[in-house]
Amino acid sequence: MRKIQMFVGLLAIVLVSSCNFTEEIHLQEDGSGKLSIKFDGSDMMEMGGEELAKTNEKAVDSIVSFKEFLEEHKDSIAQLPPEDQAKLKRLEPFNLRMVMDPEKKEMLFDLFSDFKDISEVNNAFNTFQEASLLGPSSQQAPAPMPASEQATEVYYSFAKNKFTRTAKIVDEALFQKQLDSMQGAEMFLSGSSYTLKYHFPKKVKSTTAEGATFSADGKTMIYQVDFLDLMKNPALLDLEVELEK
Repeated sequence: MRKIQMFVGLLAIVLVSSCNFTEEIHLQEDGSGKLSIKFDGSDMMEMGGEELAKTNEKAVDSIVSFKEFLEEHKDSIAQLPPEDQAKLKRLEPFNLRMVMDPEKKEMLFDLFSDFKDISEVNNAFNTFQEASLLGPSSQQAPAPMPASEQATEVYYSFAKNKFTRTAKIVDEALFQKQLDSMQGAEMFLSGSSYTLKYHFPKKVKSTTAEGATFSADGKTMIYQVDFLDLMKNPALLDLEVELEK
């Protein structure tokens, strides 16, 4: 549980600090695969690592299974409001790897999940944010904080050699409110990035992602955008990829 608590505390810093995220997908021909949302906090540790080192926190490199956590606390979770139970349920397929070493100034969060169909991991970045709902003591079940609903959703699809990633604003008023509240954080978010790193089972024939780069075999596509621009325009990473037959 201490791992969860550490994650919660750091996540709050991560989401308002310099954010360098990587969304990585390994896709198989049958549509199965693995998705992970990675956060590299090395820059943040460079700025605050000395203060963290003074706390005498030991280096951490561990994996948390949300499925096991939710199972352990299922009786208490059943007493929560249905909407809070649903938010926690979304975490179930995911695992979280945490690496933090104040002395080496290393920090890494990797939220990952295997899937049989990529639609199973829609809204993975939202799930990363919702992991902050797990905040309590080790003797109690999670008591979700009053978290706002998500203003955007991301959908994936893969069929007939065609992969798509599409973002949709589902609450215009909330989205505008988030944009307004983000103005004070623009200085911290300046220079942050969000990178797609997609591994396909076949060579890429074409893509709508202008400026994307590819591996030597043409099966891995990398596409990076400014994080702040993405927050202002979720459709910035809308794309379609067609694979060779």
